[in-house]
Amino acid sequence: MIDMKFYALWVGFSSSCASNSNHFPPDVVFFVQDRLEISVDDMEDLVRICKVCKCESLQRIIEKELIHQKYAEYKALGDVDNAQKRFILQGVSLPDEDRLPGALNQILQISLANSTREPIIENGISELVSCIGTMHIGNFVDDLADVCVRIDKRIFRCHQVVLASRSEYFKARLSRVKDFHEGKDGLPIDTLPCLEEHDLSMEAFEKMIEYMYTDGLKDIDPHQAEEMFDAASRYLLFPLKRAVADALLPHLEMVSPAELCHWLILSDMYGVLKIREYCLDTIACNYETFADSREFRAMLLTLPPPSGDSSLRTTVPSAPGAEVNTDQVNLLDDLREKWLEAEAAELDKRDESALLFDKRLEMLMLVAEQEKSDGGLSDDIQERPITSEFPPAATFVPSEEHK
Repeated sequence: MIDMKFYALWVGFSSSCASNSNHFPPDVVFFVQDRLEISVDDMEDLVRICKVCKCESLQRIIEKELIHQKYAEYKALGDVDNAQKRFILQGVSLPDEDRLPGALNQILQISLANSTREPIIENGISELVSCIGTMHIGNFVDDLADVCVRIDKRIFRCHQVVLASRSEYFKARLSRVKDFHEGKDGLPIDTLPCLEEHDLSMEAFEKMIEYMYTDGLKDIDPHQAEEMFDAASRYLLFPLKRAVADALLPHLEMVSPAELCHWLILSDMYGVLKIREYCLDTIACNYETFADSREFRAMLLTLPPPSGDSSLRTTVPSAPGAEVNTDQVNLLDDLREKWLEAEAAELDKRDESALLFDKRLEMLMLVAEQEKSDGGLSDDIQERPITSEFPPAATFVPSEEHK
């Protein structure tokens, strides 16, 4: 039990913070916001709180700072009262495992380990009720879970504060979680509420909550990426797309032209700008290599035509000319601009280069139409598996603006 001295310190901190704009003790604010700001007069009290709470890393840093201040008085601040001095500490000063993402990752791993112990559920709510003991609050107190999410045949033990803070979808679902107990008199009162999600694999959900808890992804199976993009859109977790793209980019450096066409279509469909830009840059820098690919020519037939007559389009997007609808993106228009940036001649020769690209594109589409009529191409390039006999395309190293 917490002793009365610690309780008095804690209450003192809470009351002093309540008089300011910050209503939480500074150590709590630090672990949530990764930033500590405290009066120098309060540092010794905070050391005692850290000792009781076993915040050893934070305790060591503050103790070192106290020693430094004691034996290295600054002349400029010698006449300033300690109550007016502030000590500021950034979260990067602590080891990764002692910061919030590291702590949440530890909780996530414990929750996932407990989730693997759940029995396999086969037949809906009737069998779920019979296995309700697995969702009992007291069964796995070490993971602090307060909600369960059922995906297919597995029950994941999760935390409402994490799900609701990262996803507006889960925030709305959990706001109605009280309805779980209504009309279910046969369930124990301390049973965890359970949400059931459909059209999502267990592996994809595990990766999704890994991002929600740790704000990052260690690695990802390329075959899982499309489902992750779809989950990010469905669960209103849009930053997840960027995390998946970051994990996927090293894989794209070694793919064939056929695979890169697949990723370009996929990234354009789900609005994953980093992968879309990477694919367009790679195609523009290796245009003739892709022009010789039947998959690339087949992809051209699936894309919307370039916007307007080429004779009316300007070669520079910001130049005066016809009105441009910035709300709609066109892959062929963007590919044209990327190619002009990489390969076009300078200044007055740029228009000639643009005409050459347009004529080359028209020729490729005519060839693709002929190949399609001869039955040599598939009607839907997106159904092609992510394997190919074509050699890898030359890779493109993204510039700093793409990172």
